[in-house]
Amino acid sequence: MADEDIQGIPEPEGASDIIETDYEIGQDNVEGSVGPFGFDIHNPVFLISGLAIVAFVFYTLALPEQSGAAFSWLFSAVTKGFDWFFLGAANIFVIFCLLLIVTPAGSVRLGGTDATPDYTYLGWFAMLFAAGMGIGLMFYGVSEPMSHFSSALGGTATEDGMRTDWAPLGAAAGDEQAAIRLGMAATIFHWGLHPWAIYAVVALALALFSYNKGLPLTIRSAFYPILGDRVWGWWGHIIDTLAVFATLFGLATSLGFGATQANAGLNELFGIPINSTVEVLLISGITAVALVSVLRGLDGGVKVLSEINMGLALLLLLFVLFAGPTLAILTGFVDYLGAYLVNLPALSNPVGREDVNFMQGWTSFYWAWWISWSPFVGMFIARVSRGRTVREFVICVLLIPSMVCVLWMSVFGGVAIQQVVLDGYTAAQEADLPLQLFKMLDQLPLTQITSLIGIVLVIVFFVTSSDSGSLVIDTITAGGKVDAPVPQRVFWCVFEGAVAIVLLLSAGGLQSLQSMVISTGLPFTVVLLVMCWAIWRGLMSERSNT
Repeated sequence: MADEDIQGIPEPEGASDIIETDYEIGQDNVEGSVGPFGFDIHNPVFLISGLAIVAFVFYTLALPEQSGAAFSWLFSAVTKGFDWFFLGAANIFVIFCLLLIVTPAGSVRLGGTDATPDYTYLGWFAMLFAAGMGIGLMFYGVSEPMSHFSSALGGTATEDGMRTDWAPLGAAAGDEQAAIRLGMAATIFHWGLHPWAIYAVVALALALFSYNKGLPLTIRSAFYPILGDRVWGWWGHIIDTLAVFATLFGLATSLGFGATQANAGLNELFGIPINSTVEVLLISGITAVALVSVLRGLDGGVKVLSEINMGLALLLLLFVLFAGPTLAILTGFVDYLGAYLVNLPALSNPVGREDVNFMQGWTSFYWAWWISWSPFVGMFIARVSRGRTVREFVICVLLIPSMVCVLWMSVFGGVAIQQVVLDGYTAAQEADLPLQLFKMLDQLPLTQITSLIGIVLVIVFFVTSSDSGSLVIDTITAGGKVDAPVPQRVFWCVFEGAVAIVLLLSAGGLQSLQSMVISTGLPFTVVLLVMCWAIWRGLMSERSNT
């Protein structure tokens, strides 16, 4: 979801002035050594995760049919067997964040009692806004509201895992207004409080144990209150390795979605065929652009692209808002929020659900995807939040990006649905998911220009995600170092693209990407659940020291 280039965030003044505590950092976790090809291989995380990813790429390329079948089995087994676990865990993350707001732990300040915020509220909100934008919103902005609306309107289940019988939530077949409200409520559910609670947990852990405890900026550090010095041994290696796998496959999934949507847009505008060859060329080309940024380091090229992208995203949002039925969209925004709150208990309930296709094909996949992205987005949020109290941190991280996502979905999805309801225009409704955005834009003025902007947005989100993602994975594999050797970042940048390519080329295509996100998200969910307890102990330690 996030697109902001993490490299482009200036190091906050005083960020290195960390409060020292009795937490000890393993010496091998700090010093390390530079090995062959310039890699920092001071602990086994890089070696294990690197070799595993290389083996995975070769296996998938060598046996595409067999691997595709395996990925399909994985997706079905995990979503059907652990849907209750994903839903229950996400609910726990939301409840945990709400408890932090209302308990005395919320008064703890990230960076220590004397720390002051490094950014104004306006600047901080802008960066939280940036964290909420990305390929996911471009891909699903039209397609998800439209899919849920169509399902709720028809009231029938299908076998593709992406539609559902909405009867448990009270939608009657053929009730148009109920279908709109329910479809938008389901969409907001997937982009609202639950995903941002997931990100808030990881971001808070990274910020607390880095700024307040003086530990490296890596996932294992959060478990020091539970594991003690063992966190620098194999327990820590396992935690960081899981974080690498989750992040890599989460990024690969986003790159795959971005490639299919860019291909669909190029086909719509220029007649370029939609096939795997074009998608592979897109991923290869955009990975090459990201690689240039990696080689140039903190140059600012991708930072500039990211800023331009945010401006283009805002312009496209405003254009669609005012070119469409503006009043209906604005009133709908409030109505959809109300529908979300009304349906939230039913949507988040993991027990006794009859709408299993929706719960497994949409919600379980989404929660696993967000969990896979959490080290990436969490690191971004942590680096810009020093000086905030835990209470204001959690409130703002939950609400600001959530409202941005709700607005985006209400505008793009709302316009597409209104085209069906008011104009009888069903091209977007009937199109494949990657093409629905462009079919919606077909009915608005300046179609060629807005569609081209849409393609550019997808591509630059793609570039900045790949570049920043390689930095996050590199930081984790280097034990929290933010200045690890460039060849190591090059390796991860190349293999992010390679994983996305081989998964798209496997027999399962996009479903293979979803399968790996689900599979890696499952064990990392356990990591996040334990992380909640570690955060609580860390916060209690902070309060006892003040």
